[in-house]
Amino acid sequence: MAVKDRGKFISIIFILAGLVIGGLIGNLTSNINGLSWLAYGEEFGLRDPIVLDLNVLTLTLGLTIKINIASIIGVIIALVAYRKV
Repeated sequence: MAVKDRGKFISIIFILAGLVIGGLIGNLTSNINGLSWLAYGEEFGLRDPIVLDLNVLTLTLGLTIKINIASIIGVIIALVAYRKV
């Protein structure tokens, strides 16, 4: 793996970690009065998965993305942390 590829891979890991941790924080703070705004967000994608049955092989495809304010803040923090590393 080249040095440039390694840098891209690590930045993607940081971004995904920021999304996951931010989403978790958003879910945990949804019932707290002063912090409930962190859980405000939108969910989009395929609600019902697409099923492709080829008789020998069955593929089920589906994707749903849920973004909230905390996950956006998490990505920003992850990008700042990546630049410091």
